[in-house]
Amino acid sequence: MKRLLLLFVICFLVHSCARVGSPVGGPKDTIAPKFLSSNIDTTRVNVKRDIHELRLDFDEYITLKDINKNLIISPPIKNIKRILPSNIANKFVMIQWEDTLQANTTYNFNFGNSIADNNEANILRYFNFAFSTGEKLNDLYISGEIADVTAIKKKEGENKLVVGLYQVKDTINYKQKPYYITKVDEDGYYELNYLTPGKYKIIAFEDENSNSVYDPGKEKIGFQKEAIDFDKSISGLNLKVYPSKKPLKYIEMKENPGGIVMTFEGNPESVKVASINDKLQDIKVTHHPKSDTVRIWFDAVKSDVGQTTTENLKFSYDIGSKQDTVSVFYKYNKKNAMDLENDNGGPTLAPNSDFKIRSGYLIDKLSPEKWTLKSDSLTTQEFTAKISETDPYQIVIHSDFVTGKKYQLTVPKETVSSYYAKNFQSKRFDFEVDKVDQFGSLAFNIINAPEASYWIQLLDASDKVVYSRYTKGNAVKFDILKPGEYVVRIRVDNNGNKFWDVADFETETFAEDSYVLYKKAIVRPLWETKEDWDLKDTRTLDNPKGVLPKPETPAPVEETPKPPVQQEDVKKELKSDSGKAVLTPVK
Repeated sequence: MKRLLLLFVICFLVHSCARVGSPVGGPKDTIAPKFLSSNIDTTRVNVKRDIHELRLDFDEYITLKDINKNLIISPPIKNIKRILPSNIANKFVMIQWEDTLQANTTYNFNFGNSIADNNEANILRYFNFAFSTGEKLNDLYISGEIADVTAIKKKEGENKLVVGLYQVKDTINYKQKPYYITKVDEDGYYELNYLTPGKYKIIAFEDENSNSVYDPGKEKIGFQKEAIDFDKSISGLNLKVYPSKKPLKYIEMKENPGGIVMTFEGNPESVKVASINDKLQDIKVTHHPKSDTVRIWFDAVKSDVGQTTTENLKFSYDIGSKQDTVSVFYKYNKKNAMDLENDNGGPTLAPNSDFKIRSGYLIDKLSPEKWTLKSDSLTTQEFTAKISETDPYQIVIHSDFVTGKKYQLTVPKETVSSYYAKNFQSKRFDFEVDKVDQFGSLAFNIINAPEASYWIQLLDASDKVVYSRYTKGNAVKFDILKPGEYVVRIRVDNNGNKFWDVADFETETFAEDSYVLYKKAIVRPLWETKEDWDLKDTRTLDNPKGVLPKPETPAPVEETPKPPVQQEDVKKELKSDSGKAVLTPVK
């Protein structure tokens, strides 16, 4: 019996010792990796120019996240050979290059948020490492905030805005990386650290392809016309970024109802087009100034073009800065006949509105005397019809439409004409006029309104403009609106050309002013919503409790040098100090 009891105790102890379980206790690691040392002398000055490697040691195993996107070296070092660790965690970062370093130059390696510990992915934020090939480490900096004033809402994911400095020389090559460059953080704050005194041009742009070079027309841009000539640190140098002008260039031609459509990039002011085809001489060309689309109209049947086989049609174009001859393979499509469609967004018509019809062909002439408009299928009603003054593809029908009534508009075939075509079939449009109690109104009192005319626009949840008004002054009212929430935007026509012009960095032309109301406007049925909107209010949809308008700030002052920023808490401190010296904002 004693032996059996002893055997039971031994088995129990063996089972307990062998049991595998998860360790219990101890707080979760929330501490970022700590930098320990480097292969460069601790003074970081008089570094030999022929050094080709930087090694940084840390107190724990680390990994690198998107290092090629995060790492910014200023001034740039070309021909980077290798960056470690790559796939396997290690206790060091190593960067190797082939270039010989410049003399008397401070280099800054900005790792952004790429360094994290291997276990818990705690990020070592805003880590910089600097050294100099000269006798001192330059410690000047420029800091400020970058605002995308055209953004409806903050983009999800990484902020791709960057700020760069180019040395002012006889010629500046903006197709190369800036001499100094840094990323803008998620709050819009930036710092350029370890700068050498001198004269620089500053730009901010949305580096969509992460190549550290501004790509005109593809990326937003902000800049200052005046160069920065400084020998002391500067805080509060703020910039606004805007969409940028695309370089003028031809894109393509393709078959289109009524002829051919030719597309360009860069919104040409005017385009001259001529046909280089023996069979095709009778053409009409339409182009609205600043439009990227040119329509070439012709009668393919009468000209016997592309009827049985595909033909290669040639055209010349002249956009002022460039002339060329281009071609397109054309085959006539019988399905692309001229037709008419309801252009009111549905079978109901808003009260006190005109009924609208749209054509895929530019409308040249109307014969409305052959049309009929009836109410409730019985009573013939008087009306007027005309081609829209702002849209040659739209017909506007005006009549004394009564809310709650149903209407039938009949448009016989061949009563709407384009240059070489007519509507091929009769069309009847049935619609009902909505009741007033299904709509609301929205009135704005614009404080600090622009002196120039402007568009005030209401955008839906998909950021599509659903209501727009070109106006002037400080009082604007939309009378008949569908209930819902709208983003409100103003775009100013500063130069009066009826087109909102984007930024043109090549000619140093700022974009025209743009504003987004910091809150959504709510429209309720049978309710007039009134909004006071101060255009100097800097609050945004993402930050509706942000900064209210302040009195005019004094001119900027240069500050005495401060230690470069290394950690997030210091960044926040400098960020709050930036209001002490604010440069006059530029577009």
